[in-house]
Amino acid sequence: MPQQATGARRAPARTERTEAAQESHRLQDVLAVAAITIGIAALILGWIPATHLPGAVLGVIGLPLALYSQMISATTNERWLNVIGMVASFIGAGFALSNGGFSI
Repeated sequence: MPQQATGARRAPARTERTEAAQESHRLQDVLAVAAITIGIAALILGWIPATHLPGAVLGVIGLPLALYSQMISATTNERWLNVIGMVASFIGAGFALSNGGFSI
C-alpha cells in the first residue's frame, strides 16, 4: 500500500476500456449482425426438411463468416453475437445435412 502512504493514486482502469468502446467499429458491427442473421436463418431453414438446401448453404457461409468476424471483433457485444451466430450456423448446417444436405 505504498500508494496510499505517499498520496499517489492510480488512474482507474475503466478509462482504457471506454476509449476503445467509443470508437466506431462499423465493419465489425455489420459482420456480427450478418453472422447472427445468417446463423439463425440457417438454423430455421435446416430444421425444416423441405428447405435443407438453403439451410446447408447458409450454414456453410455463416460459420466461416462468424469465425472471421470473431477474429476481428473489438467489443464484447460483437463477440456475443459472433458466438451465437457460429453455434446457430453449425447446428443449422448439421440439421440441413441430416435432412438431405446439398441434394436437390
